Amino acid sequence: MSDQAFLNFDPKGLTHLGQGKVRELFDLGNQLLIVATDRISAFDIILPNGIPQKGEVLTQISDFWFERTRSIVPNHRQDITAAAWPEQLAPYGDALKKRAVVVQKATPLPIECVVRGYLAGSGWKEYRQNGTVCQIPLPPDLAESAELPELIFTPAIKAMSGHDENISFEHAATLVGKEIADQVRKFSLALYHHAREFALKKGIIIADTKFEFGLWNGELVLIDEVLTPDSSRFWLAANYQPGRPQESFDKQFVRDYLESLDWDKTEPGPELPDEIVDKTRSKYIEAYETLTGESL
Repeated sequence: MSDQAFLNFDPKGLTHLGQGKVRELFDLGNQLLIVATDRISAFDIILPNGIPQKGEVLTQISDFWFERTRSIVPNHRQDITAAAWPEQLAPYGDALKKRAVVVQKATPLPIECVVRGYLAGSGWKEYRQNGTVCQIPLPPDLAESAELPELIFTPAIKAMSGHDENISFEHAATLVGKEIADQVRKFSLALYHHAREFALKKGIIIADTKFEFGLWNGELVLIDEVLTPDSSRFWLAANYQPGRPQESFDKQFVRDYLESLDWDKTEPGPELPDEIVDKTRSKYIEAYETLTGESL
């Protein structure tokens, strides 16, 4: 599947529980099979053609971080090899071995846990208007992409529109309870700090990231994807310079291309040209290989 995008997956004999923008979810009894496709979305619209190997990158980077952070917080990943997968998956072994994972079922929390170490994206937009990020006051005269004086935890929820909506810590506590809110804030900050220090030694700045947690047998576990170019903002450390946008390892090529079009950001999305696909694919693979020191 290396020469074309792996856009959909629905094998016969498995119960399909749902489809996200990128992932397909299947029921394995007490466990779940998560398959990361090569679909790519922008402005909350799934585009008609994907980025080859993107799903492999997302799964392999998440696996890398899940293994490195087990001592900080348990996660839902199960150490099950492809040979032990359900027999219905046997015909798809080669296609799935790098993009699928078996996980323990957990009940997801209704919040997303965002940690910011730098001033970028929606945070930069709010700061320019109000001097705050998610209503948290920051020092005056910070530049775009500046490192924040200290890490900030800014939870979010999915609004009715499907967009992330930033909420206060107090609001998050009303949704999950004060004790759990305190725990996920503590875990999120520890995870981000660990990952940022590691990545910086590899030449990558993790400017911000999003974590998701669930409950399994009453215990908090880290779920979904972890510290990938889709859930985080990765910058090239060698070219970092506050006061401007940074060179990134994510789908910025896609966003920039779409912004140049006469498109109203509604369905259907435009097809991406080969040049944009190739550049974006290269960035995803570069992120994996830079972080891990391994070839994909």
